[in-house]
Amino acid sequence: MNEFSSSLNVSGAAIDNLKTYYALLLKWQRAINLVSPGTVPDAWNRHFVDSAQILPLIPKHVKTIADLGCGGGFPGLVLAMLEPKFDVHLIESDEKKCQFMRTVSRETNTPVTIHCKRIERAHDDVAPDMVSARALASLTRLLDYCEPWRQKNTALEYLFLKGARAQEEVGEAQKTYSFSCDFYPSDTDPHAQILHIKDVHPL
Repeated sequence: MNEFSSSLNVSGAAIDNLKTYYALLLKWQRAINLVSPGTVPDAWNRHFVDSAQILPLIPKHVKTIADLGCGGGFPGLVLAMLEPKFDVHLIESDEKKCQFMRTVSRETNTPVTIHCKRIERAHDDVAPDMVSARALASLTRLLDYCEPWRQKNTALEYLFLKGARAQEEVGEAQKTYSFSCDFYPSDTDPHAQILHIKDVHPL
């Protein structure tokens, strides 16, 4: 767990909160499928480190983040623990997963706003500067989800953790949207990439 304190320069309190979060994940996972069962033995690296690695990529002007389909809270809840200045909104339609995130928020005293509803019904609940998502949907679908927010804020930016098909997904999305995209290699998966997207406009 030293990777957080050494590479991201976060507080000891944040580390303690992440340890509590990790313990709760292992406990709740026995009853609720919060993460893929095959990733549980390496949950710290596969989910916590994976989520934390996007923190340095978030522009300094960002204050409000909408995290889509976050399931067990990744990456949004991790970001909220690492950087308290963010106003993090977690959007997840599964009530049991929302209950888990509420428990983590309460037991770690981490202020987040949890919207237990489908993304399409949450557009009036938050006005984000940035949208994040991890292993949720194709890039085209993600941009579709975000379009109502982009229409209200044309400077909206996006950070998406994608797998081995990242480049292919960008090509497919460019048939529907124009945008700029920076690719960053994942620290936790040699085949994965992080996409930082901005200047989005429908074609």
